[in-house]
Amino acid sequence: MNFDVPRIPLGDWIEAGLDFFTDHFSGLTRGFSSFTRGGISLLNDGLMWVNPWLIILAVCLLCWRAGGVKLAVFALLGLGLILNLGLWDPMIQTLTLVLIATLLAIVIALPTGILAALSERFYRIIMPVLDFMQTMPAFVYLIPAIPFFGIGAVAGIFATVIFSMPPAIRFTALGIRQVPGELMEAADAYGSTRSQKLFKLQLPLSLPTIMAGINQTIMLALSMVVIAAMIGADGLGTEVWRAIQRLQPGAGFEAGIAVVILAMLLDRLTQALRR
Repeated sequence: MNFDVPRIPLGDWIEAGLDFFTDHFSGLTRGFSSFTRGGISLLNDGLMWVNPWLIILAVCLLCWRAGGVKLAVFALLGLGLILNLGLWDPMIQTLTLVLIATLLAIVIALPTGILAALSERFYRIIMPVLDFMQTMPAFVYLIPAIPFFGIGAVAGIFATVIFSMPPAIRFTALGIRQVPGELMEAADAYGSTRSQKLFKLQLPLSLPTIMAGINQTIMLALSMVVIAAMIGADGLGTEVWRAIQRLQPGAGFEAGIAVVILAMLLDRLTQALRR
């Protein structure tokens, strides 16, 4: 006997939901997009106006103070190569998007992670949501970004924030929940309030773990910003995408190497700051 199970119209339900939110909230999100796009352009123009060697010198000084001479030399050689390849402006655009997306992700993730650490019920709710967010293919996040924010950098930042936020939430909750119970009992014995235990005990002890989550967020943000070139986000991803369309493997590898250098520099710098 053959049973025909009706197909669940999940895709239709998702499209109906997106249409509803687009019809009712797209005006607000498009206005926010215009405002944010102006801020991104202003920051890009300001960084591009500064002499590249001044920026390289400042980055090398920061790397030297945080990670030592080897990291400073790597920053000098890597950024010098990017400048020599003529990819300085796309690198600045990519760096701007990564920094803004990471900052927004951290602003959302830290309070969420703290709440997940302090509330067992919320922890059980948020963990499956984070699993869903991390296993969803990155390209899918580009789909709702376009109707809400249009083509361009803001849509790329929206997709990047959603994609890169879960590690920061996970590591924040993990770091706070791993604080030894003996220390918590000692704080209770001295009459500490919940806020005192959080800000003077739990967060300081969990800071290395939180920084590891921020490091992962930066790496995911950089990978997503490159993908976001498909919806008009300028930067090194645009150079890679253009090279693919024009069948220019050399130019594509140059842009890819620039992405690798930027990723390694951000990774080593955040690890040094964590230590």
